[in-house]
Amino acid sequence: MGIQEKVKHELKAVILVTLFFAAWLGVLTGLKVLILEDYQIRFGSISAVLIGALILAKVVLILEHVSLGGWLRKQPVLVDVILRTLLYALGTLVVLLLEKAFESRHERGGVGPALMKVFQHRDIPHIWANTICVTGALLFYNLLSALNRYLGTGGLARVFLNPQKEDARID
Repeated sequence: MGIQEKVKHELKAVILVTLFFAAWLGVLTGLKVLILEDYQIRFGSISAVLIGALILAKVVLILEHVSLGGWLRKQPVLVDVILRTLLYALGTLVVLLLEKAFESRHERGGVGPALMKVFQHRDIPHIWANTICVTGALLFYNLLSALNRYLGTGGLARVFLNPQKEDARID
């Protein structure tokens, strides 16, 4: 595979995964808008959704190539899916907590003191809600990724984009 094909393949992967996470983050943002509307609070930014989805997509695509150890290859695929999801979720929580600590560093007298008080930040429920939603997205992504590896290139597309077989329906 030449450099042009590799770039094209990587770009396609980043776009598809970004769209996947943008849909999840868009739903999260939509729910926040609906909930906050009751309190007449305006919220929401499509650019934040797209930037967050792009960053999440690129990080996940990079981490897919990181081996979690030889012992994991001997385990059922579900163990890999769960372990990756938990690690990615922990990373998400850490990044969101660091972001809030950085935002409140001036009020708290620096990043260190802000980190010490981050769990008392007024936005901590939003951090938990974001982490839970992103964890759901990561779990679903990791499940689909495992299925795609099992089915081979284009396997998910064959399953989901082709018409159903008549004998495959359960009534």
